[in-house]
Amino acid sequence: MAEGAGINSFTSRVTKRVSNVNVAPAPANMRRKSRQQSQRRTTHNRVVLERVLGITTSNGSGLACDPNTGLVAYPAGCVVVILHPKKNKQTHILNTSSGHMPCVRVWDVAEQAQVAEVQCHKYGVACVAFSTNSSYIVSVGYQHDMTVSVWEWRKGTVIASNKVSSRVLSVSFSEDNSYFVTAGNRHVKFWYLDASKERRVNSTVPLIGRSGLLGEQRNSMFCGLSCGRGNMASSTYCITSSGLLCQFNSRRMLDAWVDLKVSMTTSARCLSVNEVFIFCGCADGTVRLFSPQNLHYITTLHRPHCLGVDVTQGLQPGHLFVADPKAEYPDTLALTFDPVTRHLTCVYNDHSVYVWDVRDIKNVGKVYSALYHSGCVWSLETYPDMDLSRSCLPPGSFLTCSSDNTIRLWHSDPGLVQGTSCLRNLYSHDLLRIVYVGEDTQHLQTDGERGEGGGMDAKSGIRVLGISPDGQHLAAGDRNGNVHIFGLQFMDQLQKIEAHDSEVLCLEFSPAETGLHLLASASRDRLIHIFNMEKSYSLEQTVYDHSASITAIKFTEVLMVSCGADKSIYFRTAEQSSEGLNFARSHHVVEKTTLYDMDLDATHTHTAIACQDRNIRVYNVKSGKMKKCFKGSTSDEGTLLKVQMDPAGIYLATSCSDKSICIFDYESGECVATLFGHSEIVTGMRFSQDCRHLITISGDSCVFLWRLDSQMTNSMRKRLAERKRTAGVTTTAKAPTKEHLIRYLH
Repeated sequence: MAEGAGINSFTSRVTKRVSNVNVAPAPANMRRKSRQQSQRRTTHNRVVLERVLGITTSNGSGLACDPNTGLVAYPAGCVVVILHPKKNKQTHILNTSSGHMPCVRVWDVAEQAQVAEVQCHKYGVACVAFSTNSSYIVSVGYQHDMTVSVWEWRKGTVIASNKVSSRVLSVSFSEDNSYFVTAGNRHVKFWYLDASKERRVNSTVPLIGRSGLLGEQRNSMFCGLSCGRGNMASSTYCITSSGLLCQFNSRRMLDAWVDLKVSMTTSARCLSVNEVFIFCGCADGTVRLFSPQNLHYITTLHRPHCLGVDVTQGLQPGHLFVADPKAEYPDTLALTFDPVTRHLTCVYNDHSVYVWDVRDIKNVGKVYSALYHSGCVWSLETYPDMDLSRSCLPPGSFLTCSSDNTIRLWHSDPGLVQGTSCLRNLYSHDLLRIVYVGEDTQHLQTDGERGEGGGMDAKSGIRVLGISPDGQHLAAGDRNGNVHIFGLQFMDQLQKIEAHDSEVLCLEFSPAETGLHLLASASRDRLIHIFNMEKSYSLEQTVYDHSASITAIKFTEVLMVSCGADKSIYFRTAEQSSEGLNFARSHHVVEKTTLYDMDLDATHTHTAIACQDRNIRVYNVKSGKMKKCFKGSTSDEGTLLKVQMDPAGIYLATSCSDKSICIFDYESGECVATLFGHSEIVTGMRFSQDCRHLITISGDSCVFLWRLDSQMTNSMRKRLAERKRTAGVTTTAKAPTKEHLIRYLH
């Protein structure tokens, strides 16, 4: 498999592992370095990426399949997900060395090990492709990079290179390996390897390229490309963004084209070509089939789910194929066809993935599907561990919210959900429910490519979540300052509070042991509002102490602690007066650095704060005095953004602006694991209630489930059991079973 680190574009190919022979004994300093690397690997192995809920494919270059194994590969942040669609199994290739220098890397899929790399681009890698015989890889840089290179990846050398002034979106090798073609904005060009190799001695030589003769289509955007196969190997097929399927002959001339608008398709995005079919991915979820021989139309495949679909209604197979003439559908972004299994994998611009069985094009079936967030995932909450008779959600559930204006309910063990037919839906193995906040479904669709000019989302969506201690209510703060209250039993909206003038950054319910039933919200408008749950969330108090954005609030006993971008920490004590409950300031601490996040330890007597200077500062909540301070990141650059304690209070997780995640021993301050994988900043983290997972979310739209090793899990469970025995509680935090879910349903 080759991967371009710029936007994680790749083409899948199982490669042989490269072995070193006749290696001389390493010197002492090298052996010492090797021991250090081994220790780091041991540290990293304590936490393993188990599942990825997300995809960051933005065009046809970010999707591939391997006909030998039936595996499908796609990027999710800095991770390449290797999916087995029939088994719903994932393996992962983690690019832990991604940085500012774009790099093309080759991985052994079976060993999950990197076997080669080359850095020949400056700004980013737009697309890569293996030659048909797997001897060469061609890589094309971003438009400002203006470079196309061919390299012998087993030797790690670039053999030919040239400049390309246009923006390139796609590349494809001919079946006989003699040339490859690039396509993009007003650009179709044929590059000839044989002519280049004849001029090569021992150095990189200029690639010989000839432009395609575009004729009337000289101003078109060619967004998809594939060289012909079999009897049509001399032809090249392109698709334009305006909806034209074009065929070039062996003389590089535009020989024929067909207009896709005859089917009311307004635009096209991608295509995949084999000996029998041309698959054209178009807007509105349309995939059309044509003949490679004469471009004759064959059929149109089923569309995926409509935007705004209620996944809980998808209990019967026929639900997916019920047509709604008023419904809107996501655009098709990427296609790849497996000629052995005859599976067509489609990625849509709402970040959904479908694998269709097209062995019989008149009776197409669905093999696999998944629906993911399509924008920055801002907040994450795990459902509290409680008695099943009072629980609204299955054990192991967690919720996420995003700028795509949705709140999604997931389960950490999809295998258990599959065993309970009432929860299983045909749209996703991991997803239990989607709550759409508002009627506008346009936020579900992404536009632009993150790598070349596309950035993070516009100011929309849900910013923060909070779950009440009794597990009955969900509070959601949006980016317009509103607080929405949902009932978790039916996920229906109970109330909408116009609380703030700016986006809501924090929501916190008072713990059950305080005897209070309060919800605190804080915002970029510098205000903290305290609402009384028992009085239909009526406003009890507004706190005006902070002079900048408030980044975190926590309740403990009769105290409320808050911190913010004004470098201040306020400790307040609850006082009952004739006018009601009031939080009065008891301590005020000013630091020399911005404070970004905060969490309480398991005893609720101390609070750990993530600071801009990459330190974790721990304060006593009663006295307001600092107990200790330790470094919260293994990096010497960046800023700490998030901090999270595990339920037992043994481990503390932090996220840094360099996109890394660290897990520390809370008592000693020793780093026990360092994790990489997200391509944008990590916006939230939670340890699962059963102590088996760390769940992380990010601006890259992905949710990662990391499995903790048995030693970490057992130590947390032991500490929890001891604490509960001390409190007179006999239950322990156990992994949810199928019986738990069945009891929940009844």
